[in-house]
Amino acid sequence: MTAFPYPLSMIAEVLGAKLVGTGNPHIAHLAIDSRKPLPAEDSLFVALPGERHDGHRYVPELVGRGVRAFMVRDEPGKDLMAKAAFVVVPDPLLAMQRLVAWHRASHSLPVIGITGSNGKTVVKEWLFQLLRGEERIVRSPGSWNSQVGVPLSVWNIMPSHTLGIFEAGISKPGEMERLEAIIRPTIGVFTNLGPAHGEGFDGDAAKVEAKFKLFKGCEAVVCCTDNSNVHEAVIALRRPRLCNWSRKGEAFVQVVHESVLGSSTKLLVRHDGSDLRFMLPFTDTASVDNALTCITLLLHMKRSPPWIAERLTELEPVEMRMRTMEGVHGTTIIDDSYSNDLASLNIALDHQVRVAHGRERVVVLGDIAESALDKGELYAEVAQQLARARPDLLITVGTALATQGERLPMVARHHTNTETLLENEDPRAFSGSVVLVKGARHLHLEKVVQRWQHQVHGTELVVDIEAIRHNLNHYRGLIGPGVKVMAMVKAFGYGSGAVELARLFAHERVHFLGVAYADEGIALRQQGIDTPILVMNPEPIPQETLHRFDLDAEVYDMRSFQAAIDLARNVKAGYPIHIKLDTGMHRLGFMVDELPDLLEHLKEAPVHVASILSHLAASEDPMHDAFTRDQIALFTTMATRIGSVLGYRPLWHIANSGAIKRFPEAHFDMVRLGIGLHGIGSTVEETNELLPTASLRTVVAQVKRIPAGDTVGYGRAGSANVDMRLAVLPIGYADGFPRRAGNGIGRVWIRGTEARTVGNICMDMCMVDVTSIACQAGDEAIIFDAQHPLLDYASDLDTIPYEALTAIAPRVKRVYAHS
Repeated sequence: MTAFPYPLSMIAEVLGAKLVGTGNPHIAHLAIDSRKPLPAEDSLFVALPGERHDGHRYVPELVGRGVRAFMVRDEPGKDLMAKAAFVVVPDPLLAMQRLVAWHRASHSLPVIGITGSNGKTVVKEWLFQLLRGEERIVRSPGSWNSQVGVPLSVWNIMPSHTLGIFEAGISKPGEMERLEAIIRPTIGVFTNLGPAHGEGFDGDAAKVEAKFKLFKGCEAVVCCTDNSNVHEAVIALRRPRLCNWSRKGEAFVQVVHESVLGSSTKLLVRHDGSDLRFMLPFTDTASVDNALTCITLLLHMKRSPPWIAERLTELEPVEMRMRTMEGVHGTTIIDDSYSNDLASLNIALDHQVRVAHGRERVVVLGDIAESALDKGELYAEVAQQLARARPDLLITVGTALATQGERLPMVARHHTNTETLLENEDPRAFSGSVVLVKGARHLHLEKVVQRWQHQVHGTELVVDIEAIRHNLNHYRGLIGPGVKVMAMVKAFGYGSGAVELARLFAHERVHFLGVAYADEGIALRQQGIDTPILVMNPEPIPQETLHRFDLDAEVYDMRSFQAAIDLARNVKAGYPIHIKLDTGMHRLGFMVDELPDLLEHLKEAPVHVASILSHLAASEDPMHDAFTRDQIALFTTMATRIGSVLGYRPLWHIANSGAIKRFPEAHFDMVRLGIGLHGIGSTVEETNELLPTASLRTVVAQVKRIPAGDTVGYGRAGSANVDMRLAVLPIGYADGFPRRAGNGIGRVWIRGTEARTVGNICMDMCMVDVTSIACQAGDEAIIFDAQHPLLDYASDLDTIPYEALTAIAPRVKRVYAHS
């Protein structure tokens, strides 16, 4: 095998590419994102061109930061070639994939390749949890399963690894062949077939066929064959051994019986003529299915049933990783306290840098318990990662890190265990910082999170940041490469937290943020958000205040227009304004008959018109399509007249989430994304292409028995017609669970079973009927999540998702989940 790291000249030779410039560095790391810390001396930056970003634009900046190796499409200028070396290729993405395929071919370890519509990351992480004590595992970090994520993951294979586990996700035919050549799996896993990413395929059969391209060289394929399309795809493969599980008939693993016992599921399965019993620490169907996939794979790998049964009881939910929440003393806590390895540490440190947005950073880091590297190599790499991230304070937990003081790039405070840390560290000492808590489960660092997080009651809204990113990219895929995006973060970010969403959108380089009122924009500026912000409803407030916080004003009548002119004359010539037109919504904006007066004043106005906008009234409703087209036509006419007076063309924008897919002619120069970012499309079909982003959940505070004839709640509005069991939940109308949800209108799910409300909703609590549910205090109650959609919750309340989300009170804890 060729020695690693690879000389850049060897990489050029492997690719048949031209090497120009200065130097021949040895390459250990691949990088594609200039915003992340990276080791300058041994990184190869691959300049990926795209519709929204082009990595070539950031090459000069990276050269200035000391990076000395690049893979580019075009030969750079002499000034850059004098400072760095460049591999010149026609297609940087394809070249990176070919390079990593060559790297993978030089390692002969067994590799598990996982694909499917849903559950890929859960199955991968559970296999890691189950096998990490016996194998030295390299795996996809997070959900890195794309054309870019797969090569970056597989590049991490080293000679010391004994098993690889990698995800592969595709959205159209022809993509899987490229991923298969990189992963080269020896065992294939297909999780399930669902609607996700279905828009690029001609039906389910075509989708399964395309995904099964991953398995062409596998010795075995693990899957559930209860779906006929999956079963036929397995048969078409012919060569691999089929290791299937089924609830419908004979299989490699046949499900005989399953039952829920408290918060666990009891499984009876038949394998190789024997009945096997397993207990799973979950009750939901998706988790049971994923666990059955893991059981089937482990049996194929000759793990004994008793060994599997023992390990299954220790499985942890994957969602426990990377949760961001408010901490005490103005801190922000990033909870990643359930696992620790080099790959996830690197991701966590990068994530902390993004969340901090310039604030001080504190890392609480536990020992790494299991690694393919010896201790010296392991902590040398940990030290390198910390040196790149440069946190302001490092606090370590465990005996191994305490002995590595000379390796660490900064002075650290060491503690032998979590209890000692809690006794000696006071978070007041780092008020306002972003605190990453990172460590394996055996260290119990979750106690640090529990102690240092801002204490609120047990109701929380969990916001899936990666789902919001997915939805943003879904809409970006529908607009042209030159069309800009404004992300709306008004109304506390549609209830999901404006600051955290603004940081995400700033990282994703959206062009504008939209807020309703100046106070919202000022709060973002005070949190370090520097993306341009448009105040959509600037109620009477001094224009000087908007100017002081670098907020752009919308002008919608002659009074607001004159205020902007006065500021421009007294403070800043060329002050940017955004002209709002009323094309039929009849809310804010200049009417068509007011346009002549506006045009006359614009001729001499010392302002710069940054954009012209209007608001569509019913873009999501086909019944009003004619009206929507009339609005678009009127907007075009009015904006054209304004441009003719100005002598230049400002940005035009009128399309909201509902219009982006239905009215492409309304994209113009910019679109405004609101509810679509939160997983609600203009049609059922579009909603299925998006990902749900929020889960509202609480806990059972008490369970009690109510005799027949008793009444329940204020006004005695609820009654027990028969003996009843009630669960009391700490969520009420002050939390955003409205009074109209009472008396059986609202519902929650406890242990996978629906429970209807009983009586009136109280300010801080409500009661639900759990007569048929074997629940207890501390059990989770779900109001809405991915399996129980926000749309259904809103429908129950006879309202719209906008109101349902924005009604969730600030006192409900927001937790941000990152894969």
